[in-house]
Amino acid sequence: MRLSTIHTYPVKGCHRLDHDGTQVLPWGLAGDRRWMVVDADGVGVTQRETRRLVGLHATPRDGGLLLRADGRPDLDVPEPAGGEPVAVRTFRSRKLPVSALAAGPAADDWLGALLGRPVRLVFLARPARHLAADEREHDTGDQVSFADAYPLLLANAASLTALNDWLAEAGEEPVPMSRFRPNLVVEGAPAWAEDDWVGRPLRIGEVTFGAAGPCDRCVVTTIDQETGVRDREPLRTLGRYRNVRQKLLFGLHLVPTGTGALNVGDPLTPGA
Repeated sequence: MRLSTIHTYPVKGCHRLDHDGTQVLPWGLAGDRRWMVVDADGVGVTQRETRRLVGLHATPRDGGLLLRADGRPDLDVPEPAGGEPVAVRTFRSRKLPVSALAAGPAADDWLGALLGRPVRLVFLARPARHLAADEREHDTGDQVSFADAYPLLLANAASLTALNDWLAEAGEEPVPMSRFRPNLVVEGAPAWAEDDWVGRPLRIGEVTFGAAGPCDRCVVTTIDQETGVRDREPLRTLGRYRNVRQKLLFGLHLVPTGTGALNVGDPLTPGA
């Protein structure tokens, strides 16, 4: 079993960045979801609210972020160094706000024009708790970025093949792995092997992780990550085959228990 692809999403909900290698930090992959678009109430704006985010390409650079989108001039956004912190939430239902720094009016106007609504861009200078202790089965404390629940998401290529076989049997088109927005994709494992890794340590290359649990999938998986077009799959098929206690499961949440470098091709070894 080996690591086949690595992905980050510098702005929560944006188009993915692909990597040959990266660094694992206590709160996830370097540069992953440290920025977020928020509405007037300070609540995160994701693809659940607007599919236009699929067209947002964000690339971290030293001291800032480069924003790109078709039909828009590139915008270089400096990493905010100060100012009054902004209280934000990743979801409206979240109990705990987290302090972030505002990127400024230039970024707000650029993103507002792209998304067709007033928004603000904020930066999480210091990863901090934004989920109460009772909101996750396994609490990671303060070590989390703007990720929905856990620092990383791993997906198994063979499980996607199995899902696409079910889709083909139903006369539906296959879906790419990008629909599931993973950070890490592994190959060489049997389909659904990740179900057996829950609660066990994992080693990928020289970095160790805890497998916190399976990922409950949402409507974002029905959105084509290149075009923004929405379909009914794969949620309908996951509902037939992967419905566990009203949760549609695909992928595995990971929590780093060590730090270091990850590279495509690194071996994966589940622990006891």
